[in-house]
Amino acid sequence: MRTKLMAVVVGAALAFSGTAAAQGTSAPAKVGATKKAPVAATRGKTEVTWWGHAAFVIRSPGGAVIAIDPWLTNPKAPQGAAQPEALDAILLTHGHFDHVGDAKALAEKTGAKVFGSFELINLLGLPEAQAVGANAGGTFQVKDVTLHLVEAVHSSSYAADPKSPAQYAGAPLGYVLKIDKGPTLYHAGDTGLFEGMSLIATQFKPTVALLPIGGHFTMGPAEAAQAVRLLKVKSVIPMHYGTFPLLQGTPDALTGELKKLRGTAKVVAPAPGATTAL
Repeated sequence: MRTKLMAVVVGAALAFSGTAAAQGTSAPAKVGATKKAPVAATRGKTEVTWWGHAAFVIRSPGGAVIAIDPWLTNPKAPQGAAQPEALDAILLTHGHFDHVGDAKALAEKTGAKVFGSFELINLLGLPEAQAVGANAGGTFQVKDVTLHLVEAVHSSSYAADPKSPAQYAGAPLGYVLKIDKGPTLYHAGDTGLFEGMSLIATQFKPTVALLPIGGHFTMGPAEAAQAVRLLKVKSVIPMHYGTFPLLQGTPDALTGELKKLRGTAKVVAPAPGATTAL
């Protein structure tokens, strides 16, 4: 399976770019600052920038800057855009290379803490001060953002060298980001539809969901529409679609599936590199 995925994804990347359940509510652990002081989001808004695929950079009103699954060199990434110079945290949903992406380089450049499953973080070889290995149920504080690690339904393996056998990288994760005086975001990671999303809705009450819609390796539009129903969110930002030919789901298809369910959630589909204020 991994060999097939790597062949498909790497081949597409070369063609496009020329490069290659239940969660606890215990007191959150404090996370230190980065080398450079990030700037707060403008006008008290939470800003969400999609970098293509499953990669996002979140900027909170209180100045937290958080990268999620930072494959910032993916085939759909905005051409010529400057990568973040300052980050407080990097969140990894699982070990596949199209999600770990540029995490190590960004961690080295910014001094950011890197969060992920215990097994994956151990495999990355990060400095101890930056490595935060945890699991579903973990809760952490990053400035004005409370991070909750939640379950996902997928697989996870990691290989530092694509030519070497991949190693088990722990259970896949999703993340809930509860932002003081702002929205509560749910980044589902790579996942299929699962009933536990209703528990995420009950426990954390997310208002915006970042959901995969490409299909094949994750939910497609029909399953994502059901996820929106379970999560009871007001808005959904689709991700993990269109990067490669296998990922055929589209935002329009998601909108159509939501209409079939008589859903009222708004589909927000920014272009890669565009920033959405929430």
